[in-house]
Amino acid sequence: MLDPDEIVNSAKPDERSIMTYVSSYYHAFSGAQQAETAASRICKVLGVNQENERLMDEYEKLASDLLEWIKKKKPWLEDRSLSEDTLPAAQGKMDEFRGYRRGEKPPKIEQKGRLETNFNTLQTRLRLNNRPAFMPTEGKMIGDINKAWKGLETAERGFEEWLLSEMRRLERLDHLAKKFRLKCQIHEDWSSGKVEMLQELDYKSLSLHEIKALRRKHEAFQSDLAAHQDRVEQIAAIAQELNDLEYPQIAEVNTRCQVICDQWDTLGALTVKRSQALDDAETVLDRIDKLHLEFAIKAAPFYNWMDGAREDLGDMFIVHSVEEIQELMDAHEKFKKTLPDAQSEYDSIVQLANEVVQIGNQYDIKCALQNPYTALKVQVESEQGKPNGIEDDSKDITSKWADLNNLVPERDEALNRETYKQQSHEQLRLQFANKANVIGPWIAKQMEAITAVTMSGSGTLEDQHHYMVQYDSAVNQFKPNIDELEVISQRVQEAMIFENRHTEFTMETIRVGWEQLLTAIQRNISEIDNQILTRDSKGITEEQLKEFRASFQHFDKNHSLKLEPFEFRCCLMSLGYAVKEDDKAQDPEFNRIMLICDPNGTGYITFQAFLDFVTSEVTDTDTAEQVMTSFKVLAGNKPYITADELRRELPPDQAEYCIARMAAYTGEDAVPGALDYMSFSTALYGESDL
Repeated sequence: MLDPDEIVNSAKPDERSIMTYVSSYYHAFSGAQQAETAASRICKVLGVNQENERLMDEYEKLASDLLEWIKKKKPWLEDRSLSEDTLPAAQGKMDEFRGYRRGEKPPKIEQKGRLETNFNTLQTRLRLNNRPAFMPTEGKMIGDINKAWKGLETAERGFEEWLLSEMRRLERLDHLAKKFRLKCQIHEDWSSGKVEMLQELDYKSLSLHEIKALRRKHEAFQSDLAAHQDRVEQIAAIAQELNDLEYPQIAEVNTRCQVICDQWDTLGALTVKRSQALDDAETVLDRIDKLHLEFAIKAAPFYNWMDGAREDLGDMFIVHSVEEIQELMDAHEKFKKTLPDAQSEYDSIVQLANEVVQIGNQYDIKCALQNPYTALKVQVESEQGKPNGIEDDSKDITSKWADLNNLVPERDEALNRETYKQQSHEQLRLQFANKANVIGPWIAKQMEAITAVTMSGSGTLEDQHHYMVQYDSAVNQFKPNIDELEVISQRVQEAMIFENRHTEFTMETIRVGWEQLLTAIQRNISEIDNQILTRDSKGITEEQLKEFRASFQHFDKNHSLKLEPFEFRCCLMSLGYAVKEDDKAQDPEFNRIMLICDPNGTGYITFQAFLDFVTSEVTDTDTAEQVMTSFKVLAGNKPYITADELRRELPPDQAEYCIARMAAYTGEDAVPGALDYMSFSTALYGESDL
């Protein structure tokens, strides 16, 4: 045995010594505590058993509750259906699942953890207390619970995956459905009325340029149609995807898609058909247009030719000789020879119009008769065999051609009537000419005889007067010939004959010549009377008178019995008057003499005016100054005279003549009723206005 000091001081005491000491102590105290130890052991064993039983009961209850909850939740998680196959329903399901994850499952996870902890603790306690391992009720083993939990989590993952997939699917479906409806709406808006438009037969009433414009418009539509092909394909693809994703309203989608596809096929077929119809219409209208153009090229000159021909045929011709009417007859015959060629031209024009109408009827083209190149038309045969009417007859070649053909015989008749008429006129011309060709020279001869008598101045003035009176009587005996010619002339005028190539004389020239002859005779008689009066009143001798006549006739170079101003100047110079030789120089004296001899400004001097002037220069005559002096005597040397003085001094008629023509005196010494005799005196001699 070792001492205590040895034990303490030894680095490694002997194990057997230590065990001997421990055993000694144990045996020393074991008897004293045996009862206490037995009681403690019993209490401890019972406590352990009670705790183990509690843990077993708690395990069973937790396991039952957890398995029951798993059993209850698993069908819900395995359910792959929604109350409504819509995104809001899926979102509601997801919210419910999130509530399960966040609110319901965490306590169960904690319960499962406690269950596993309790089971492990229980098993450890049982093993430590030499108890048999705890065997839970069948189906409630930890493995069973883990298996059930694993199934729950598998169902949960599957449910979440399904729900997310379903949400994605529904979201995609919702997007596709909206996209489908939008594209369908856009397409339907675009295609609205397109079928009706393509089925229209509007091109049947259009002209060629309108058809070309419509065709370009249709080509633009075809391009637009091709551009919409992609949209239709997108609509079909979206519809197919909606079918693949099992869109709940897929029947409606399929119906709408089918309608659009059918309509698209219809549009395509109608587009091709309309394109072909427009091509055909353009080809036909191009043919019609060429016919119209050819018609216009032929019709315009033909129509103008007919206008000219109708104008010539209907011309209100005026002819004045047989030769002229014969020229018209020859021209008309020449025109009639051109009618066969004109008929051929007319037939070709009508053939063109008939061809246009036949094509229009064949292809039911309503605008076929409308010629854009001309307003001219012809009457063509319709399907019923009746000519188509034309509203504007002024542009109707057919009616104008018919009128022209009707005018030809009318022109023949008119020319024949005019030929007969001109032959009758020719007889009247010859009858008038035969008579006028006798009378005209006779009148001219008589005028020459009168001029010769006047120019010769042979014999006394009384002898000349007696000769002219006898000559006047002899001329008047020729008057029946003039009257007979007047009758013939009246017939000529009534026949509207204005020219006569068989004579240079007309009734007017004969009449004027006859009147001039009679006037010349009367003028000569009157001049002789005036010369006798001048001779007697002024005391001129016969020799002086002959001298004046000889001077006048010497300078009357053309024997017109009138002197021009230059001739008159020369005559005055020969008589010794102081006038200038140059007629262009200013000559107051010559101007004074001209004013006396030609007060009216006729530009010539007659023999009587010449005689009055030269006789006034060589004889004593009254003047304005002499008359003024006489009135001054009657007025008592006053510058005015009164009406009473005139009535007292003059005969009544002469006094009233003077009172009526005298102007009022306006001098400062005038009295009421004073008259101006000075201005009256100058007016009497043409020196002022009366």
